[in-house]
Amino acid sequence: MHLHFLDPYRPRRSLIHALDPRVKFVFTLAFILTMTLLPTGAWPVYVLMLTLSVSITLLSELGLTYVLKRSMLAIPFVLAAVPLLFTVKGPALVTIPIGALTLTMTTTGLERLLSIMFKSWVSVQVAIVFAAATPFPDMLIAMRAVKVPRLIVSIFGLMWRYLFVMVDEALRLLRARAARSGELDRADVTPGGSLVWRAKVTGNMAGNLFVRSLDRGERIYAAMAARGYDGETRAFPLPPLTTANWITLLGGLALLFALLSFALLFWA
Repeated sequence: MHLHFLDPYRPRRSLIHALDPRVKFVFTLAFILTMTLLPTGAWPVYVLMLTLSVSITLLSELGLTYVLKRSMLAIPFVLAAVPLLFTVKGPALVTIPIGALTLTMTTTGLERLLSIMFKSWVSVQVAIVFAAATPFPDMLIAMRAVKVPRLIVSIFGLMWRYLFVMVDEALRLLRARAARSGELDRADVTPGGSLVWRAKVTGNMAGNLFVRSLDRGERIYAAMAARGYDGETRAFPLPPLTTANWITLLGGLALLFALLSFALLFWA
C-alpha cells in the first residue's frame, strides 16, 4: 500500500522540476548556508532573499499557498530562541516583573529573535520547493553524486522508507480497532470510557505500534540484506550537467555570494 499523501513530490512541467537534482541540491544547501551566515538585522538583504525564494516558488508552479502554508512548520521550532529576548544585552524595551524576578526585554534581543524566525522561515520555503520538485530517489542519487557520505544517505533513505512502514502499521491497528468496536444508536451516550481509560488504550496502541513496526522493519531489512543490500544507493550513471544547468548553478551561487558579501559589508 503506497501512501501518496505522505510524499511531498508534486509532478509539474516547470523549470525547477526540469533542473538536474544535483543542481537543486547544491543550490538548496547554499541558500540555507547563506541565510545562516547573514548578520542579524540585515533586513534589506532578508527581503531580497525572500524575493528570491518567492521567485523560485513561482517558477516551480507549486503555488505560493502550498509553500507558505508548509513553511509555517518552522515557527514552533523557533520558539526555542525566545529566551534571547531577555538574555541578550541591549537597550531595554519592556520590563516584566515576576515576583522577586525582573525580566528585561531588549531591542537587541527582539531583533535577533525576529532575524532567526525570518531566516528559518525563508530557508524552509526553499527546502520545501526542493522536496516538492524532486522525487525522493533522485534526492538520494544527487546526494551521493556530490559525495555526501554513504552512511548519511542511507540514514535518510531508510528513515523515509520506514516512515511508510510505521504509517501502514498504524492504519492496520486503526482498522482492527474499528472492526472490533460497536456503535451505539443513542445520541445522548458517548461511547468509550473515561479520559484515563482512553489515554491507557492510546498508550497501549502506541506501544503495540512500536513493537510491530520494529518487527516488520527487521524483516524488511533481512529481506534487503538477502538481496545484496550494503547501504549504497545505486542507480544508472548520471549524465554530465548540461550547459544550462551549469549556468543556472553558477549564476545562483554567484547571486548568493553577492548578497552575503553585501550583508557582511554593511551589517557585520
